[in-house]
Amino acid sequence: MKEELIRMILEEECIKFGHFILTSGKESSYYIDIKKLITNPKALRLIARLIKEKAEEEGIQFDKVAGPELGAVPIATALALETDRPLLIVRKKKKEHGTGRQIEGEVKEGDRVLLVEDVTTTGGSVLRAAKILKEAGAEITGIFVVVDREEGAKEAIEKEGFKLYPLVLVHELFEAAGVSSE
Repeated sequence: MKEELIRMILEEECIKFGHFILTSGKESSYYIDIKKLITNPKALRLIARLIKEKAEEEGIQFDKVAGPELGAVPIATALALETDRPLLIVRKKKKEHGTGRQIEGEVKEGDRVLLVEDVTTTGGSVLRAAKILKEAGAEITGIFVVVDREEGAKEAIEKEGFKLYPLVLVHELFEAAGVSSE
């Protein structure tokens, strides 16, 4: 199934070449546009199945599924549906109106949460979400990402005491595409 995901990423032309500024602030000669992929229902189902299977293989227990806005929300939603677990959405910042929440969905002390992300570079975005969830009382049992750019996210996430489970590493995409990652 991983090969199928790689094929879909390439078919949807999710790798763009040029000059890009990433969320992390880093400059890059390529961009992984997973948002193109996660608007495809077949791809979302596949991603959810892959995460569910990997979590089961790793023995990861979780009560809820969470994703930081925006790119991870469809992935988290698909996984919540696949696993029949409640969904949590972590906002980048607290709402300035209404309830003023930063987390949509109910987090209880001790909830085991599986956190998902679309792409990681340095891990900053998903780590912010993990810290917000922890402050709300959740235990992060694993962090899954569709594509890890292999630029320090794994190390940064592990340094904070979490474990990253990438579905695809960027070098695997480049190998499949016959492109150098240099």
